[in-house]
Amino acid sequence: MTAPHSPRPSYLRDGIVLGAAVGLFGVTFGVLAVAAGLTTLQACAMSVLVFTGASQFALVGVVGSGGSVAAALASSLLLASRNGIYGLALHPHLKGTVARRLLGAQFIIDESTAMALGQREHRHAEPAFWVAGLSVFVFWNLGTLAGAVGGNALGDPNQWGLDAAFPAGFIVLMRPHIARRSGQIAALAGALIALVSIPLLPAGAPIVMGALGAAAALVVVGDEPVSAEEPS
Repeated sequence: MTAPHSPRPSYLRDGIVLGAAVGLFGVTFGVLAVAAGLTTLQACAMSVLVFTGASQFALVGVVGSGGSVAAALASSLLLASRNGIYGLALHPHLKGTVARRLLGAQFIIDESTAMALGQREHRHAEPAFWVAGLSVFVFWNLGTLAGAVGGNALGDPNQWGLDAAFPAGFIVLMRPHIARRSGQIAALAGALIALVSIPLLPAGAPIVMGALGAAAALVVVGDEPVSAEEPS
């Protein structure tokens, strides 16, 4: 009697499907980047070198609204800082040489982190990370190229509703966090700070100032414990 086979891990299929889905947002980024004044080469270079969608959308959003380069970089770096936390969480799962780890750092994003940490077996975490990271990288950059090249043919992205992708994406990212009291306070305080600073600061700067809402939540709530039902 033969031993039953363990189910084949699904991270290969899931990673490719996830990458293809993210690639559609890459098309949107390419269109908005060109509409904001970037060239096709600049948009594609940003997707290759920066490779973190939220930061890229933030930079394009600030530049497109007339914000300064400093405000655009500040907002994008602020959003990218969370990847450092992801790196700490992934440290036990990513092995190999220093060169391999440095290469892997480029692919530490929301999707690859979620795929790696979501595996039931520890041995599947690292291959799941690489599959998801590489898949998203390829499809995101292909999408950016397609969107940037076709951006001029589409004309004004506002008439297609693509300008809503930037705020809609941030609402999706914010939703799990506002389930907690600290997240609610941070969101409310950040929105109030941004609204007050809009007439006082140059375009783009209110987004950066809104991050101070997190400090307000820390003062009011402190170290709020995370229950099993709450998103971590």
